[in-house]
Amino acid sequence: MSQSPEPVVRKARSDDAPALGRLGALLVAVHHAFDPDRFIAPGPGTERGYGGFLVSQLEKEEAIILVAEEAGAVVGYVYAGLEGADWMALRGPAGVIYDIIVDPERRQEGIGGMLLQAILKALADRGAPRVVLHTATPNAVAQRLFAAVGFRSTMIEMTREWPR
Repeated sequence: MSQSPEPVVRKARSDDAPALGRLGALLVAVHHAFDPDRFIAPGPGTERGYGGFLVSQLEKEEAIILVAEEAGAVVGYVYAGLEGADWMALRGPAGVIYDIIVDPERRQEGIGGMLLQAILKALADRGAPRVVLHTATPNAVAQRLFAAVGFRSTMIEMTREWPR
């Protein structure tokens, strides 16, 4: 019995839009399930919209989108960018990881770690002096992954809705 090949991390391409959209919509749904008052709900156009947005970032010099591909199928992606000093965030220039997600059927196989290591290397290669990210408070699995490669908590987002 032949074993399936290991996932390969590569730069995203415009023809990855459907897979990026599917995974991006999943990211929206997971966050909405964490806190429906804070995070937007996925809708009928979320996959197409998210995929289109990510593809629109491919030509931006400051953006990096990598995918994990196995046997021709995208099983995860990571989206990051280089940002200058940000007075509102009280930080200097940084690499910022915006999204990282792995297909639920493929979690706990090391794919998220592969994507994370690849994006950290890409950001370091581009001169990012630090890397920051946000993670949803209930997402303990992701937080453990980030902590395992040296991330530490530095901010807590707090949200308040107006009474209805």
